[in-house]
Amino acid sequence: MAAFVKAINAKIRSNPVSDYVCSTHFWGPVSNFGIPVAAVMDTQKSPDLISGTMTFALVIYSATFMRYSLAVQPKNYLLFLCHFVNEASQLTQGYRFMNYHHWGGKEALEKANSSVTGALEAVKAQAKAAEAKVEAAVKK
Repeated sequence: MAAFVKAINAKIRSNPVSDYVCSTHFWGPVSNFGIPVAAVMDTQKSPDLISGTMTFALVIYSATFMRYSLAVQPKNYLLFLCHFVNEASQLTQGYRFMNYHHWGGKEALEKANSSVTGALEAVKAQAKAAEAKVEAAVKK
């Protein structure tokens, strides 16, 4: 049995592509890509859901591991790409957090929502008036 396992391992290691696909240099970044995918998807959500401390921690984490992905031998460009995408999306989230909580984004959103609510009320009033006219015309 040991000879069989050794033979399979030698077969895998003889092909550079299958050697790479069966290594932690491939599967580490692939399994880690869930973080940047989630971060990119979160850029479409409301900025009041963003945690500033977690975003800051992930910015530091991604920057650190982008550096280390290039420091190991052989360089792990797939891991670098994973952390680069995460760094960009976390910086975007950080900007959205700062804009919403510290640079007037919350007030602007509330003002826009109140103006939309006001316009909606005006449209409802016009609809009621039109409904009353139609009912009066139908009763004649």
